[in-house]
Amino acid sequence: MTATALLAGLARTDDTTAMLRRFLAADAVVTGANGLVYVAASGPVGRLLGVDSGLLLGLGIFLVAYAVGVALIGSRPQPAPAAVKAVVDANIAWTVVSLLSVVLWFDPTAAGAVWIPMQAMTVAGFAAVQWSALRSGTARR
Repeated sequence: MTATALLAGLARTDDTTAMLRRFLAADAVVTGANGLVYVAASGPVGRLLGVDSGLLLGLGIFLVAYAVGVALIGSRPQPAPAAVKAVVDANIAWTVVSLLSVVLWFDPTAAGAVWIPMQAMTVAGFAAVQWSALRSGTARR
């Protein structure tokens, strides 16, 4: 199975631009929801995960703003390749920092030790499908 066929199955379209826009939209929704939870409930979520509530509040505000930016990029009829690359790079950086944080900085609870790597892998998955859809689209042009 080719990468394009796999992506087409995930996005339910053969149109690589539509595919990319859907992956960006999904990223924006998931990231925005995560950010809103961190903003609205930084205290309880921080205690659950073993992460400082002030840090979680700041991350939540950042994630909401980031989600808006990703949504704007994805709302374009033809998302700019440089903007999509920036999203992919940011998602990769988030993944790396999240995984390192569990080992180097945080002393997470059991829930945090599961949640932090799980959300990091979700973000890595977004980066992978966004990059693949971008490459598939630019290869066809």
